[in-house]
Amino acid sequence: MPAQIEPADPRDADALAALLGLVGLPTAGLDEHLGTALVARDGKEIVGCVALELYGPVALLRSLAVAPSRHGEGLGRRLTRAGLELGRHSGVTTFCLLTTTAAEFFARHFGFRPIARAAVPAPVRQSVEFVSACPETAQAMLLAAP
Repeated sequence: MPAQIEPADPRDADALAALLGLVGLPTAGLDEHLGTALVARDGKEIVGCVALELYGPVALLRSLAVAPSRHGEGLGRRLTRAGLELGRHSGVTTFCLLTTTAAEFFARHFGFRPIARAAVPAPVRQSVEFVSACPETAQAMLLAAP
């Protein structure tokens, strides 16, 4: 049975931090956005996650992670779709992200396009991810909702 994607629970914070650490993603600022985080559960085990930081009509898509044992199952695409849908239901019209390893994935599967970091909407540039958690070499990407 495929993992079920559902809203994160505050009790998931430690498991989310462990998964993000396992795959080398930053955890800074995630606690403040657990209310807009989604998890993929297989039974009681969290095998994937994604989160949004909402800034009015703009959101930062962050913390997309899949347990290494679950790579190749399409879980990253399912989580991204669920995160984008959550954002759209929250009134988001523009999604931003930073990535050091997955620019091609986001471009090919979802239509994100690379942009200069300076072109990212100002509220998102103030996020912990932009200010300190992600390296300056991370590629900024943008998706405007149709």
